[in-house]
Amino acid sequence: MPLPPLRSPSAPFVKLLAIARGLPAAVFLFTTLIAVNLLQAASLLIAGFSRSAFRRFNRWCANTWWGWGVSLARLLYRYRLRVTGSDVPLAENAIIVANHQNMPDITTLMAFARSKRRLGDLKWFVKDPIKYVPGVGWGMLFIGCLFVKRDWTADQTRVMNTFRHIREQRIPIWLMLFAEGTRVTQKKLEASRKYALSRGLRPLDHLLVPRTKGFASSVQGLRGHVTAVYDLTIGYVTGVPTIWQHILGYARVVHIHVRRTPIESLPDDEPSLSNWLIARFREKDLLLDEFYRTGAFPETEIRKPE
Repeated sequence: MPLPPLRSPSAPFVKLLAIARGLPAAVFLFTTLIAVNLLQAASLLIAGFSRSAFRRFNRWCANTWWGWGVSLARLLYRYRLRVTGSDVPLAENAIIVANHQNMPDITTLMAFARSKRRLGDLKWFVKDPIKYVPGVGWGMLFIGCLFVKRDWTADQTRVMNTFRHIREQRIPIWLMLFAEGTRVTQKKLEASRKYALSRGLRPLDHLLVPRTKGFASSVQGLRGHVTAVYDLTIGYVTGVPTIWQHILGYARVVHIHVRRTPIESLPDDEPSLSNWLIARFREKDLLLDEFYRTGAFPETEIRKPE
C-alpha cells in the first residue's frame, strides 16, 4: 500500500520557525518566477532570428529558477538526496521513468537532474490546460514541454512531430515520464489492482499499473537521440510530504534509486516496450517493499548530488 502522508511537527515553536524560513523562500520563488516569465516573453524577439539562441536563453531561465529552488532547500534545511544504484554519465540525453507520490517528487527529480547538469534540459509531459497558467505553465511552454490532452488520438501527431524536431535539431533533453499517469493514493491503488487482475497482470502493492503508450512512443520517437532510459524509484522514509511541507523543510532526506538501461537494449515494437515497462514496475514495487521494510534501497550510495 502507498506510504501515508508525512505528519507535520506538533510543537508550535517548530511550526513557527519553519514558516519563518519557508514563507520568505516561497515569496522569493513566486516573484522571481513572474520576472522569469517576463524575460521569456521578451526572448520571443530573438526567436525569429535564431531559434538556437531562443532555446539556449530559455534553458538558462529554467536552469536558473529551478536551481534556486533546489539551492534554497539545501541551504535552509540541509535537504539531502541519497542516491543508490547505477551511476549515470553527465549531460547524457535520456528518458526518465519515475514513480509519482506527490508534488515534491518533482523537486526531487530536479535535484537529481542538477547533479547531472541536465536541469535546464528537462521536458515534461504536462496536462494541456496548464500552459495557460502564469508562472510554471508559461515557463514550461517556453522551454518546449509536451502538453497533452490525455487522448492519444489527438496527441499522437503533435507529440511525434515534437520528437522529430528534437532529433533533427539535436536538442539536449531529459524527458520526464510519470508513467502511472497520476499520483498514487489508496483509492487509486485499489482501482489499479482491479484493473491489473482484469488484464491478467500481477497487482502491485505500492504503485499503479503504468500507462505504457506514452513510454513506448517516447522510445520510438527519440531513439537515435537519447542513449538511455533511467528507471528512478523515489522513496520517503517517514511519510509522503505535501508541497507545503516540502517548502517548510519537513522532509529533509529523500531516497532515489537509479537503474540505467542503454536504449539499444530496448525492443522496437510497442507491445514489447509495454511489457518491458510493466516488468520494470514490478521490480520497482519490490524495491519499494524492501525500502519500506528497511528504510533504504538495496545497494550502496553512489553520490549525494549538490
